[in-house]
Amino acid sequence: MPHTPRRLLTLAATVLLLPCALYADEPADVVQRVLERVPLIDGHNDAPWSIRSRVKNRLTRFDFVDTTGLERPMHTDLTRLRQGGVGGQFWSVWVPTDLDGPEAVQTVLEQVDLVHRLTDAYPNDLELAWSADDVRRIHGEGKIASLIGAEGGHSIGGSLAVLRSLAALGVRYMTLTHWQSIPWADAATDAPSVGGLSPFGVEVVREMNRLGMLVDLSHVSAEAMHDALDATRAPVIFSHSNARALNPHPRNVPDDVLRRLKDNGGVVMVNFGSFFVSAPFVERYAGSEAEEARLETLFPGDPDAREAGLDAWLEAHPMPRVTLADLADHIDHIRAVAGIDHVGIGSDYDGVGSVPEGLEDVSTYPVLLEELARRGYSEDDLAKVAGLNVLRVMEAAERVAAEMASELPPSDILLEDVDVVEHETASSE
Repeated sequence: MPHTPRRLLTLAATVLLLPCALYADEPADVVQRVLERVPLIDGHNDAPWSIRSRVKNRLTRFDFVDTTGLERPMHTDLTRLRQGGVGGQFWSVWVPTDLDGPEAVQTVLEQVDLVHRLTDAYPNDLELAWSADDVRRIHGEGKIASLIGAEGGHSIGGSLAVLRSLAALGVRYMTLTHWQSIPWADAATDAPSVGGLSPFGVEVVREMNRLGMLVDLSHVSAEAMHDALDATRAPVIFSHSNARALNPHPRNVPDDVLRRLKDNGGVVMVNFGSFFVSAPFVERYAGSEAEEARLETLFPGDPDAREAGLDAWLEAHPMPRVTLADLADHIDHIRAVAGIDHVGIGSDYDGVGSVPEGLEDVSTYPVLLEELARRGYSEDDLAKVAGLNVLRVMEAAERVAAEMASELPPSDILLEDVDVVEHETASSE
């Protein structure tokens, strides 16, 4: 055998070992690097309403450092947010849909006030963020950037003046509807009222563009999604929604809308709620409701028989497991249809009753990112999912607002005024 120089043997060994060296990092190490340089931003957390329901917003009676000891433990507290590597959190200022008009406006203002007071109460951990630059700075200072998202257009009481007031108080997005349709926008989970967005709904979208508020299309009907995409000058978000192709729940996003995000630039922030992740979970729940209705018919005057029958049905039909992998499948699908630049995280913690195994609370975000790393997502991909995508969308919305800064508000009129104008115009044509 010809003599092989030692230098060539060393070079050959180095080449053989190079792939191992490049990919030697464990997924946890990769994720840790990402979270050190990129703020992980969750698009939707309902802790403010959880606080209201427990202590009526009296923060002197509430310890946000650790909520695990509460009679009704929460998904969220500062200790576990730190464990989860969270760098930015959109706090939802949700208003129940059975509130309307002045009562809804008062309630949303109370919830905005709560977020302000919560951040003031924990200045070493939380700071209110008004912009993408604020989020980056606050994360760089080792704190959690607190952003505000209003959930449900009913909370503005049909008034663009209220919308502007919310923006002035730091509300960075508004979800156009919640579970029920409103006079100017259709919800995904209710009968349509206007067939998408009404003319006033289009005015709302345009005014949000002018104000730099993100247009959030979670909860709205597919028709309203398309109408909003037609009307907006800025990228949209889905603050807590999943892929309808994997689970046909009406709250999820259909593929034709996902494909439009490539041109719009928007982002879908995946929801951790089992109802939105797993089709078998939804089917099992629907089955239990159908069985309960059947037993009501069979045994109208015998509650013991109804209870025994339902117990037997539940034992024979155990709730299907919903796993971390199931949620990662939604991220895979959104990436495949819309692209890696259009997916993020919007857990809906403290707003959902059931979550996938392994994602029990806000400490578990790194586990999801590690699963994506095992599926072949690069470090840059993980950074986009964690927070860079939504930061890009925020920056784009801020640029659009700057471009529209010289424009006067599109109208100072109320919902009913737009309806009257549109009706009279249509009648005259």
